[in-house]
Amino acid sequence: MAPTIRSPFRRTLALMASAAILAHAGMNGVAYAQTAPQTTTPGVTTPAPAAPETTAPTPTPPAAAAPAPQQAAPIQAVVPNSGPASVADLAEGLLDAVVNISTSQNVKDDEGAGPAPRAPDGSPFQEFFNDFFNKQQGNKGGNHNVSSLGSGFVIDPAGYIVTNNHVIEGADDIEINFANGTKLKAKLIGTDTKTDLSVLKVEPKTPLKSVKFGDSSTMRIGDWVMAIGNPFGFGGSVTVGIISGRGRNINAGPYDNFIQTDAAINKGNSGGPLFNMKGEVIGINTAIISPSGGSIGIGFSVPSELASGVVDQLREYGETRRGWLGVRIQPVTDDIADSLGLDTAKGALVAGVIKGGPVDDGSIKAGDVILKFDGKTVSEMRDLPRVVAESTVGKEVDVVVLRDGKEQTVKVKLGRLEDSDQAATSDDSAPDGSQDNGVITPDPGENNDMDQPDTGDQAQPAPGAPDQHKRQVSPDAATPKNVLGLSLSLLSAETRKAFGIAESVDGVVVTEVTPGSASAEKGLKPGDVIVEVAQEFMKSPDAVAAKVHALKQEGRRNAQLMIASANGDLRFVAVPME
Repeated sequence: MAPTIRSPFRRTLALMASAAILAHAGMNGVAYAQTAPQTTTPGVTTPAPAAPETTAPTPTPPAAAAPAPQQAAPIQAVVPNSGPASVADLAEGLLDAVVNISTSQNVKDDEGAGPAPRAPDGSPFQEFFNDFFNKQQGNKGGNHNVSSLGSGFVIDPAGYIVTNNHVIEGADDIEINFANGTKLKAKLIGTDTKTDLSVLKVEPKTPLKSVKFGDSSTMRIGDWVMAIGNPFGFGGSVTVGIISGRGRNINAGPYDNFIQTDAAINKGNSGGPLFNMKGEVIGINTAIISPSGGSIGIGFSVPSELASGVVDQLREYGETRRGWLGVRIQPVTDDIADSLGLDTAKGALVAGVIKGGPVDDGSIKAGDVILKFDGKTVSEMRDLPRVVAESTVGKEVDVVVLRDGKEQTVKVKLGRLEDSDQAATSDDSAPDGSQDNGVITPDPGENNDMDQPDTGDQAQPAPGAPDQHKRQVSPDAATPKNVLGLSLSLLSAETRKAFGIAESVDGVVVTEVTPGSASAEKGLKPGDVIVEVAQEFMKSPDAVAAKVHALKQEGRRNAQLMIASANGDLRFVAVPME
């Protein structure tokens, strides 16, 4: 075959066309990496690889081919930036309003002191060891200062400062250190242990830089936040993260509703602000979960929607003035929801009404499920104490309750929660929430199933112990009825004396519980009194048996029992009937 002869001009044009094709393909690849993938690009046709060899392109003057190198310029636009958007401008405008708080407390040296240790006889360090501790014993009874560090922030140019109660609790002296090096003594205006908040006051010579509260209710999981504080004594430290969770309950108090964040929070950050990206305080950093005491990315902040009202009351009154409903409540479990005809477990179940309280007039009754309070939905039991406490004392509010299977709206006038009262107490009392400087150390051996009732010990007697389930009491009437694994008898003088049941308690007494039955698993025991079944008062064992039978006929899977203890405390239990 004769060799193919091409002119130099055609070869040059072919090479230029190939370069333009490659450049165009490179630009398309970069564009796809920066945008959503596409299968075709309108107006762009991918040339066949053999085209430069088999088809001669239309001759084009060299000047017309010049734009090809310029088309590769967009490649430079995809070079990575130097990093995420900076928060330097935001932090710079807020640092002066965040303060470091140092406290000191005078403590006696012999408080909690035990006998001095002794070195083993014959030890080469025995002389020095004994001399040291003898001197310490000689100084017994003296005092020394214990210091601690924390954070806070200025909310008023006149000198009002917010921090955590545990930062200044028990302090004899409180000193505020400002970013410009100024130090001022502070006095305590008011404190609230239930939310771990305190308000301090300093007397500045010139107005202070301050920050304001934002609305934490608008914050969403994933929103960026910034914490500023005094971790480990390193003042003015800025950390950034996101909101990891909302409405967290860490058993710190009755009104837990914490914001969880992964912004680094450590010892010394307590009392410092958590900012949104507008520079508004949407949380007060209070606690962390950490096995070591350092940040592992799980920090908790009191939301501003709760804190701002507490702070206002502390400034105005030096104390909090919370609303009080005067009821005892318990959770609505799935079983209880089924027994009440609720589609889902929601609301707070009223287990009892406190005598002399705001709703002792019958507006709210034991057995009611509170679904809404003053227009706010009560999704679960722990929501109710918080919304009641945040309400104004003496205010008349609408409360939506489920009673006898129907929703009703009742009006109640709130009382004032005193220190000795509880706004809405639960049978499952929470810890007092006192923590060591806001650090919660998880116990690896603890039961993590905190929502599950521990009723196993009630259902089965310990080996070798007398079995209280076998104790029998002769009733005044007919033979005891056996219902739901329970032996039931009429209340009489004999049964009251045998089980120590108060005269104020009325209903049907449980004399025996079958081990392993559904009732035993729910924690029922001899001496309990069935007051109601499905919100109907029970006068006799026959009435209990008839009501349970009727519920089965209606297709109910659980029977809701109002149970009174020997001293009259009420609780609700949903016992499966299958």
